[in-house]
Amino acid sequence: MDPLRIEKGALEVLDQTLLPERESWIAIDGAAAMADAIARLAVRGAPAIGIAAALALAAEARRRAGGSRDPASLLAALRESGARLRATRPTAVNLAWAVDRTLAACGAAAAEGADAGAIAARAQREAEAIWEEDRAASRAMAAHGAALLGGRRRFLTHCNTGGLATGGGGTALGVILEVHRRHPGAVEVWHTETRPLLQGARLTAWELVRAGVQPRLIADGAAAHVIAREGIEAVLVGADRIARNGDVANKIGTYGLALAAHASDVPFIVVAPTSTMDPSLEDGASIPIEERDSSEVTLLRGIPTAAPGVLGRNPAFDVTPARFVSWVVTERGAARPGEVPAAVVDRVV
Repeated sequence: MDPLRIEKGALEVLDQTLLPERESWIAIDGAAAMADAIARLAVRGAPAIGIAAALALAAEARRRAGGSRDPASLLAALRESGARLRATRPTAVNLAWAVDRTLAACGAAAAEGADAGAIAARAQREAEAIWEEDRAASRAMAAHGAALLGGRRRFLTHCNTGGLATGGGGTALGVILEVHRRHPGAVEVWHTETRPLLQGARLTAWELVRAGVQPRLIADGAAAHVIAREGIEAVLVGADRIARNGDVANKIGTYGLALAAHASDVPFIVVAPTSTMDPSLEDGASIPIEERDSSEVTLLRGIPTAAPGVLGRNPAFDVTPARFVSWVVTERGAARPGEVPAAVVDRVV
């Protein structure tokens, strides 16, 4: 399932806030519209928002190049747009990485003497390259992860890490679905509802059903019990940022799953492309944690879920220490958390 598409030259995103009840596509004409879509989670998932931001910068460049042929003015406007996009979600490093890479490509084009139109074309090529690289990374992670899992068939996962969270392939859910493709009917998938916005109940279940897998949905609070009592053979999750020492930031609730898996001697596997790794941060204590509006906790689609006057807190992510992570699977293969930094030191940015 691809959360992004280009129809007749126009960029569109699938509005994930309306799934699974309705599939609706939103036209994006530039950075401001995409920043709004990312902030309200119409498009979400660390790899996907990086691709989305890069494509939005390209759309912004095309729109502005049509009204001005001045490369310097265009670059200044794109840098401002890039800063707005970067600020929408501070935890997922893929977003900043993709923005910076697209801006660098535009700057290189300007340094080569390109006019505004040629700079816009370079932005589009770079954004599409980021998109295609993510698709290739998803295919490679699926293969590496399936090989790592061997004969395991009973899995638990958290939040949504399928095609909707990436450029169309998937991270943790992509691995699970690859096992399903290799062994149809043999895979058992338990997944959390993922409060407060129910990405697991709404999105993961939807993707599993479309793939022909029967989902087993549980409340977040039931996850430790299921890991301990239901024969779970591996817990697989995605990541929004991985620090140099292997600490992992992911959807709130991931840390508790890692502790439960550790207590039950169940492998805890993180699946993420190398664009999710941030070697500039020594450990997870330095990872910024996004705090979203408390109304997402006290309301559910406008319906109160708490008593009047309750003060809600809504951290969107937590950090799992590397010592509780069994493996990190990237497009380059499976590694122990302490080995992860070596896999990204030569990353092209």
